[in-house]
Amino acid sequence: MATIKTDLDRGLQLSNPAAALHLSQQASTLLTKPYSSSILPFAAPEDPDQWIEYEQLFLVFLRTDDDKSAHLCLDRLTDRFGPANERIMGLRGLYQEATARDTAALEVILKDYNKILSENAVNVPILKRRIALLRSMNKYEESVSALVDYLEAFPTDAEAWCELADLYQSNAMSAQAIFSLEEALLITPNAWNLHARLGEILYISTTSGDRSISSTQTLARSVKHFLRSLELCDDYVRGLYGLIKTASELIRHIQTEQSTGDDVPSISTLEELRSLAIQKAEKLIQSQQSSQLDGLVSLKKLVQQR
Repeated sequence: MATIKTDLDRGLQLSNPAAALHLSQQASTLLTKPYSSSILPFAAPEDPDQWIEYEQLFLVFLRTDDDKSAHLCLDRLTDRFGPANERIMGLRGLYQEATARDTAALEVILKDYNKILSENAVNVPILKRRIALLRSMNKYEESVSALVDYLEAFPTDAEAWCELADLYQSNAMSAQAIFSLEEALLITPNAWNLHARLGEILYISTTSGDRSISSTQTLARSVKHFLRSLELCDDYVRGLYGLIKTASELIRHIQTEQSTGDDVPSISTLEELRSLAIQKAEKLIQSQQSSQLDGLVSLKKLVQQR
């Protein structure tokens, strides 16, 4: 059980396609495992983890283009929870999207989602699938509108705020993306990855404009969010990369300014922060030489440039 769980966790990681493929190759073995959906009073008690495993296997099989095995998992989940279960409806929609052959098929699925939502406007899995489908079909305005409507009904969904931020940023709307991530951080204030992401977007928002006090202050905010990210997770690669990069850029900005705001750190403080971040990065690179840690190569190149 522990081995399967570990394999599933690895297979679901987007950065580990080899693990997903390895797990998919074991489909015939994994799916011959006996299961029971009996509701008889004297039936043996079922294992709740079994159904979590089936859902995770379903996702892995879709990733590896094993539609047949994915459909078998979906059938078993449907037998257990019923076709009207909202989560099952969402999984079925995901399967249909993954196996759709063309845009016309996707349009049919979108109409099905609209029909379901006309009968139950708060079917959350279908709401999310509809938003994801609109985005995959490059219907930007409709996907943003649908996501904004969703957040009006479910304002504490941090993942939805992050998705909205990503949508805005993909269309060069940094101000709206920053606002969306700030909303997400109100819900999950200790998410170090979100602090780093907000730091990145703040940094990006200054690269297209002229250097000014406003951009200097924006970079100072970026530094603070990278620092918070590292405070929460001191070996977070993106946090270290962002702090080194942003501190260096902020130093250059300050050196060309006549004056800066009170909330902008001094050059000496920034140089010390950058030095500490580089030292930490060097130790991390040394200890992870054989690791496939995401972003480690980019961090190594940045440190070498300094």
